Amino acid sequence: MFGPDICGYSTKKVHVIFTYKGKNHLIKKEIKPETDVKTHIYTLIVKPDNTYEVLIDLKSVQKGSLYDDWDMIPPKIIKDPKAKKPEDWDENEEIDDPEDKKPDGYDDIPKQIVDPDAKKPEDWDDESDGEWEAPMIDNPEFKGEWKPKKIKNPAYKGKWVAPDIDNPDFVDDPEVYNVVKSNGVIGFELWQVKAGTVFDNILVCDDAEYAKAQAEKNIVPLQKKESEMKAEQDKQEEEKRKAEEEERKAKVKILTRKPQPEFSPKFSTKVLLAHGGTLFPGPGALRGILNRLGSSNSQRLNRACGLQNLHSRITET
Repeated sequence: MFGPDICGYSTKKVHVIFTYKGKNHLIKKEIKPETDVKTHIYTLIVKPDNTYEVLIDLKSVQKGSLYDDWDMIPPKIIKDPKAKKPEDWDENEEIDDPEDKKPDGYDDIPKQIVDPDAKKPEDWDDESDGEWEAPMIDNPEFKGEWKPKKIKNPAYKGKWVAPDIDNPDFVDDPEVYNVVKSNGVIGFELWQVKAGTVFDNILVCDDAEYAKAQAEKNIVPLQKKESEMKAEQDKQEEEKRKAEEEERKAKVKILTRKPQPEFSPKFSTKVLLAHGGTLFPGPGALRGILNRLGSSNSQRLNRACGLQNLHSRITET
């Protein structure tokens, strides 16, 4: 089995699965597929020297050995499963210095001490507040639990590793590449939740250069036109989005009610009449103000002043 597997957010890989001696073997290396909506070319090359190469859009993304990257052939050399680490094998790079001694009185240093700068508040009343006690602070002399310093371990031998031995289960197969020899039939294993995926231009041959030439002739031109169409589509969608955004802003601007300015008439200070303890502008100035305000604002002014009939309370002089 060879090809991309894209499922949800977690599964994104290229499968390379060989059936060898009746058992399916998955590649041990990770190969990431392309995940956009464009057309891509996936190529698998298996060579007679038992190596392989995977290309995406004619660019190599993974290669190696059929022996190493699958478990079809057991490894020729393995670690001795019966070997055991010697009891006197020391893997500690450092040890405690046996000559380092804990200083006298080290354990007598308290973790906290009374704050020497603290003072009893002047308004503290021992009878009502209780006996005053200075707060505790961290002791700058306290250094925590004592531990001896470390030195290099003279008996250190490094990390123990079991010795290599010949694998008794190893059976060589110099023609393991023949796992693809009988691949004369093409099949698809598909599971889709979204329509639109097209599988086309399938080629199985024994000439990598011929396969490359066919891809460059039949698929690469399609990819270029596809990229141009996608760029134009993205441009149109961006222009549409901007137009819709401008239209939305325009509607919001129209629907937004402009705040009314607070009424603050500039009264004439030339002639003022006293009436009921309240100062009013002269009649001529008042008529001009009322005319400028209009009928509705004149009524607001009357109500604000607590007047039922403002004109009747003005005496011409």
